[in-house]
Amino acid sequence: MSDERGDRPYLKRFLRGRRGGNIAPDDLAALEAAAQGEQTYRSRAIVVRAGSPVTNSTLLLEGFMCRYMDDRAGHRQLVAIHVPGDFVDLHGFPMGWLDHDIGTIGSVRVANWAHSALEEVLEHRPRLTRMMWFSTLLDAAMHREWVFRLGRLDAIGRVAHLLCELEVRLDMVGLAENGRYHLPLTQADLAEACGLTGVHVNRVLRSLRERELLLFRNNEVTILDKAALRALAEFDPMYLYGDPPDR
Repeated sequence: MSDERGDRPYLKRFLRGRRGGNIAPDDLAALEAAAQGEQTYRSRAIVVRAGSPVTNSTLLLEGFMCRYMDDRAGHRQLVAIHVPGDFVDLHGFPMGWLDHDIGTIGSVRVANWAHSALEEVLEHRPRLTRMMWFSTLLDAAMHREWVFRLGRLDAIGRVAHLLCELEVRLDMVGLAENGRYHLPLTQADLAEACGLTGVHVNRVLRSLRERELLLFRNNEVTILDKAALRALAEFDPMYLYGDPPDR
């Protein structure tokens, strides 16, 4: 990925480290110029409610956000976790609304683009349109992997797989180093992402620690044996479409 985007305050992490995500400088400049500005949200805030009209798209700059759905009993299922550099609601651009809620995990900083401004920028920029499409296809690829994880892996495999995925995604955007990264998720959040109970997640994390594969303490993840953890999780980062060095 070209470092020419380094002076872009909003887009420096967008599609960084992703195979095929090398956006032309003039396209980056046009997209940057169309931004409305930035704003912050407090921890555990709802940013988009399911079914509500969506008139702008949000790029996560700092912090973590999630997509989630609640069942009739109020039990929550996280269906995606977003890291800096992700558009968290780009699907709402063509659809006009979302079928799920979007909320913050910890405090966040975001940048916004009005859909009218995006439409104007993309109208005569086919390469940039392709990259925005590429971004939504990456979301789809991750959704498929999450379905596999929930349907085919046991409890320890589910948690290990999620933590392996986040390490790769954060490494792509320069927020992980040597298997270590900050993760402000609670055990309840992990449970909601992995279809488990909080008690079960606690047992899984203890088992990973005792096997000397991973530590998760004070919102910091340290992967101690990456190869063994990936084997346990049946994790292959191919679906993240990283640049060749990330595979």
